[in-house]
Amino acid sequence: MPKLRVLLTDHGYPTLQLLESILTPAGAELIAAQCKTPEDVIAAGRDMDALLVTWAPITAAVSTALTRCKVIVRCGIGVDNVDLAAAKARGIPVCNVPDYGVREVAEHALALALALVRQLPQIDHRLRGGTWKLTPDRPMPALHASTFATAGFGRIARTAHEMMRAFGCQRIAFDPYVDAAAMAAAGVEKVELDALFARADILSLHLPLTPETKHLVNAARLARMKKTAILVNTARGPLVDTVALAAALKAGTIASAGVDVYEKEPIEKDHPLFGAPNALLTSHVAWYSESSIPRLQQLAAEEAIRGLRGEPLKNQVNR
Repeated sequence: MPKLRVLLTDHGYPTLQLLESILTPAGAELIAAQCKTPEDVIAAGRDMDALLVTWAPITAAVSTALTRCKVIVRCGIGVDNVDLAAAKARGIPVCNVPDYGVREVAEHALALALALVRQLPQIDHRLRGGTWKLTPDRPMPALHASTFATAGFGRIARTAHEMMRAFGCQRIAFDPYVDAAAMAAAGVEKVELDALFARADILSLHLPLTPETKHLVNAARLARMKKTAILVNTARGPLVDTVALAAALKAGTIASAGVDVYEKEPIEKDHPLFGAPNALLTSHVAWYSESSIPRLQQLAAEEAIRGLRGEPLKNQVNR
C-alpha cells in the first residue's frame, strides 16, 4: 500500500520535527512547500492525501484539482483563505484548529486594552520627550468602573471575560448564537449590537469573518461609541474598516485602539493608521507563545490523521 502523503502548503515554523514525529508513525509522509498562489498549491498538492494550510489560497480551482485529498486542515482558527463551499462540493472536509492559542489571544487583547486604559504608550512617549506630569493628558476612566464588552462569546471571548472578572468591570457581550442564560452563568450580560457599541468602554472583537461581519466596525458604529472608548481587534482584520478607524482616532470620535490584525497583511506602509493618534499596533502576534506553535502543530497533525483514517473529525467547519 503506498504511503500517505501530507502537503504542508506553506509555513513559517522554525522546525517541522514535531509534525513529522506525529505523521510518520501514522504512515504519512510530510512534504513541505511554500505555496503563494492557487497554481502553486495545485502543482504541489494535486496528488496529496491531505493538506495542512497556513496562508495559501485554497480556491475552488484548487479543490477541483485535488485527486486524492481526504481532508484539508487550516493551521489556525480563521478559514478565510479556504473556499469552504467548493471543498464541500468535492466531498473534502475542511477543519481548523480553534483551541491552540486561546489564552494567548485573550491575553494579547487584554494587554492592548490595559495599556490603553492606563495610557501607557502616550505617557511613556511624553516622559521620553522631557515632560514629567502626575496626571494624564486625557480623561482616564477607572477600570473597575468601566464596561468591558466583546463582540462574540466563543472560546477566546469567554477567556477574556474570565480574566477581566478580577478587575471588577461590568461585562457585556453580543453573540447571536449564544443565549442569555449561558452568558449570565459567566457573569456577562447579553446585549444587542447597538447597545454593545453605545455602552462599551473597552470593546474587544472576537468574531469570525463572514459576509455579515465584514466591516462590522465602520464609521457609523464608531460614531455611536463613547469618546473615551477603546477598540481592540485581535480577531480578523476585515472586521474593522481601518480607514474609518484612523479617521475616528484623528477626530477624537473614540479615545484609542489596539490592533493586531489588518484588512491586508502586512499592513501597507502608508496606511492612515500609522498616522492616527493613540493607535497601538502589533503585527499579528497575538496567537504566539513558546508553547502555541507546538500545540498548533500537534492538533493540526492529529486532525489530519483522523481525516486520513476516516475517523470522526473534531473541528470540521464545512459540514
